[in-house]
Amino acid sequence: MKLKVCGMRDPKNIMEIAGLSPDFMGFIFYKKSKRFVGEEFSVPRGFPDNIKKVGVFVNESVEIVLKQVSMHRLDFVQLHGDESAELCGELKKKTKVIKVFRIDESFDFNSIREFNSYADFFLFDTKGDNFGGTGKKFNWDLLKQYDQQIPFFLSGGLSTENAHEAEKLKSMNLHAIDVNSGVESSPAVKDLKKIKQVQEILTSNFFSK
Repeated sequence: MKLKVCGMRDPKNIMEIAGLSPDFMGFIFYKKSKRFVGEEFSVPRGFPDNIKKVGVFVNESVEIVLKQVSMHRLDFVQLHGDESAELCGELKKKTKVIKVFRIDESFDFNSIREFNSYADFFLFDTKGDNFGGTGKKFNWDLLKQYDQQIPFFLSGGLSTENAHEAEKLKSMNLHAIDVNSGVESSPAVKDLKKIKQVQEILTSNFFSK
């Protein structure tokens, strides 16, 4: 089971967390986010090649996204807005795509079938009033309705207290869990102890892939 640590910004904290070797680390390029990396951001020198860099965007143009991909050598783009399947397809010609869907009780999983050819992964997060994460967990039982082949990331309020509950989803094509605010000491600053605890939970509860 893979781990993604999202919402990174501080260079020192980035390298501290990188030392724990999560599989993915996410950097938010959405200006309205509390974890926006800022205009002068750059990935610290010496960042490990084995950790996949994910850029998070909301309703940006293909041109702007690809500019950031090139500038920061991003391995994936995570699209957290109302991006169309066509836009995802354009980006997928140049990079790997994680398409986010915000889940509530009324979500129709059939509505995302059109994205199957245009995303490498899906990410299911809790639906809120605004774009971006809510820090809250959604009803994971809704994922029983998901019957497609695209592997997915699980996000939304994951922490040391509930990460073990994701074990019941391991047979549903769950690829990775995505942690952010639930493992922070302050916005965009991740707590090493909490990340280690999540890693221990994943090691104890999941078969490695």
